[in-house]
Amino acid sequence: MTPMRIALLGLGSVGKGVAKVLANPEYGFVITAAADSKSGVVAPAGTTLDMCEVFARKNATGRCGDSAWSAERIVREAEYDILVEVSPTNAQTGEPALSNIRAALMRGKHVVTSNKGPISIAYPELSATAKEHNAGLMFEGTVAGAVPIMNGLRCGLAGNRVNALFGVLNGTCNYILTRMEEEGLTYQQALAEASDLGYAEADPSADVNGTDAAIKLVILANTMLGMNVKLDDVIRVGIDGMTADALMMAAKTGHTIRLIASIHPEKRLLEVSPRLIHKEHPLVVDGTLNAVTVDTELAGPITFIGRGAGSVETASAVLADLLALKERYDGK
Repeated sequence: MTPMRIALLGLGSVGKGVAKVLANPEYGFVITAAADSKSGVVAPAGTTLDMCEVFARKNATGRCGDSAWSAERIVREAEYDILVEVSPTNAQTGEPALSNIRAALMRGKHVVTSNKGPISIAYPELSATAKEHNAGLMFEGTVAGAVPIMNGLRCGLAGNRVNALFGVLNGTCNYILTRMEEEGLTYQQALAEASDLGYAEADPSADVNGTDAAIKLVILANTMLGMNVKLDDVIRVGIDGMTADALMMAAKTGHTIRLIASIHPEKRLLEVSPRLIHKEHPLVVDGTLNAVTVDTELAGPITFIGRGAGSVETASAVLADLLALKERYDGK
């Protein structure tokens, strides 16, 4: 079967992971176009990109190609079967990813994305556009990295009513709380350590104030649970006021504190806040791991645990979506 052609937008950590994974010809995909925020490159008809050369050029010049091929032009004019959109998230507007995804779907092109912005802001619209143009829209990588929470809900737990969902959805916060508990570090010391190790962004505010986890809750609520909520509907309390003393006091009773994101569909209640939980609870994971417990009608509580971020880890979720699309549309 002819390999499906990929246009890859976003050449940061996740983009590198995707390119690395798709280099394996057994998966049946080739990259024929790529773009960063400043430039793009398109392979001549009938050929594919050498992504090693593309990344070498970007490392040397700061651009993957030339300005003649922007990401927007690639989406609208290049020949490809699937748009893989893995650029950084803009939680306020979803742009420019939102416009690029919309334009690809309107061309009848499939889309796989790990970008939380467009899915949290405009999922109903994008889903309707995909259906109208017979295109697939997949986004497993937007929540919990390599953890297959959406595929688990969609397929493995199909038919189950979800009574509640609880999760540790931000690895940066979990790492900070773990280190504060293990070593008695202050919040500022643990945050500095997380930054030094690359677990925290240059501006970590969206992580530590609960915004990142809240965005992921919105995606789960709207795409998996049929709700229609926005970021402002999520009650948010971050961990920036946490103290080592609070964690020490919790430990005396066999408990700890984790930033827990939760959904109660019937109450339409979404919340992100630090919570006291017993150390034996399955959501008590260490370091940068993510964990999600789904309380279901028939199967009872099911917990998913795994790496919630990372280059190859998120690429794993992207690959799963690509393979699902390939099977569904049979390369057409």
